[in-house]
Amino acid sequence: MLGYVIRRVLATIPVMVIVAAFVFLMLRLSPGDPASVIAGDYATAEDIARIREQLGLNEPILVQFTKWIAGLAQGDLGTSIFTNLPVTTLIAQRIEPTIMLTLTTIIFTVLVAVPLGTIAAWKAGSWIDRAVMVFSVAGFSVPVFVLGYILIYVISIQLQWLPVQGYRSMFEHGVGPFLRHIIMPTVTLSVIFIALIARMTRASVMEVLQEDYVRTARAKGQSEMKVLLSHALRNAAVPIVTVIGIGIALLIGGVVVTESVYNIPGLGRLVLDAVLARDYPIIQGLILFFSFIYILINLVIDLSYTLFDPRIRY
Repeated sequence: MLGYVIRRVLATIPVMVIVAAFVFLMLRLSPGDPASVIAGDYATAEDIARIREQLGLNEPILVQFTKWIAGLAQGDLGTSIFTNLPVTTLIAQRIEPTIMLTLTTIIFTVLVAVPLGTIAAWKAGSWIDRAVMVFSVAGFSVPVFVLGYILIYVISIQLQWLPVQGYRSMFEHGVGPFLRHIIMPTVTLSVIFIALIARMTRASVMEVLQEDYVRTARAKGQSEMKVLLSHALRNAAVPIVTVIGIGIALLIGGVVVTESVYNIPGLGRLVLDAVLARDYPIIQGLILFFSFIYILINLVIDLSYTLFDPRIRY
């Protein structure tokens, strides 16, 4: 297995280089000029040219890319054009809210989606199954920001149960304030994720329930709960875990929107602010950071297959 892990880690290097090149070129070729934004509306052409020279934006794209790649090789993601702070410092300052929101979303999603999908497969064709499918379709259909504003209006403004916006660190303010501020963002971000995993769980468990060993287990008199958990769900776990990994991409995209709706000072808000300000180093650094996290999570998921299916060996 160690050899497999090493090969997978080494394989991420060309992937990250391709992602870096694509992001770099995409930002440089897109409309807009950060020098003009910094200079302001009343700046002269000489002012803009001077700022471009200070930022190195007047150099050929190939030279800029080479310098950036050289910095990445040394662990330097660059320096923000506007704040003049290292991108790594900005990520470190904003990473806690995003990590906590992601963890609570994944935990809540798995605890809700897997049982829902399993029950829907067990009661296939019943009203429970149809209700789960309706929820799944609705979960995919409603945009994250729409659901967020609905929850804010109903839960926070009308019922006044939870705060409208903001974030409280669990380590600084305690568990209570943290939960009060994280519940609505978690529910908002979880809906589309729950819809995806519930549908995959239903399909996988339904397929396994048709296998001969499941009928044999029932013929031996084993309880339906044991058949579902020990035989059906465990053997259906590999595709479920796979789609959880794929869903991380949805989660990363949803974090940007959710943090903006709920005014959470995380990496999602940092991405949005950097895009609006045309802060190239922050955008590039964050996309690379998210790409690396996505690749790492998928590696962990691939390695977890052996826990659910002992026949898989690396």
